[in-house]
Amino acid sequence: MRNIKLVLEYDGSRYDGWQKQAGNLKSITIQDKLESVLSKMENEPVTVIGALRTEAGVHAYAQIANFTTNSDMKLYEIKHYLNRFLPRDIAVLEVAEVPERFQSSFNAKAFRYEYKISMGEVPSVFERKYNYYSFHKLDVLKMKQGAAHLIGKHDFKAFSDNKRMKKSTERTINQIDVYSDINEVVITIEADDFWPNMARIIIGTLIEIGEGTREPESMKEILESGKREMAGMTAEARGLFLQEVIFY
Repeated sequence: MRNIKLVLEYDGSRYDGWQKQAGNLKSITIQDKLESVLSKMENEPVTVIGALRTEAGVHAYAQIANFTTNSDMKLYEIKHYLNRFLPRDIAVLEVAEVPERFQSSFNAKAFRYEYKISMGEVPSVFERKYNYYSFHKLDVLKMKQGAAHLIGKHDFKAFSDNKRMKKSTERTINQIDVYSDINEVVITIEADDFWPNMARIIIGTLIEIGEGTREPESMKEILESGKREMAGMTAEARGLFLQEVIFY
């Protein structure tokens, strides 16, 4: 049995996220599309394991996935087959054979997201699918000050929409960077894991700090409260990209 690792790029605009949804026949996910093509290639059901469950509308520069197969197809043949039959908004960038014990989600140690925010007098027609547009000039310095309160290990319960979580909501954010030029602000967040909507709620709160509707110090109060209603909006999915899955 061979274990095959994939590096994937996708435009999540028309998908209901990465994870297939049992019982929901109307959902279309990245995992559904991959498994459908691989199952035809193998002539039997194939299960694909993804490193991170990106949410509906979220994109990826480098999602990692793996599947097992008895096929003797060469790696370049698998890559060509997938890119031939997958929709054009999903691409397989790399195919590699990895040890049997490798599992994308289990072996991943950290994940990095990137969020793109456009500013300027007029929203760009060409960036509307992949950037959040801010009608306000954002104060990047204050956003950096707010982000600094989140670095390290904290309980991020206030930054998740999942009210049924029974596991510990502690996570470790390794770094948050906020940088900008005249017309764009880019936020990157690297953490050991993300709860549902966690990245987008953090980003939405940082946007509100940048707009001046809340102070940077409010981040500390939000963390301590553990209450979702204390945090800011959930930023739109279209500006969010899974930039990298990190394996140490």
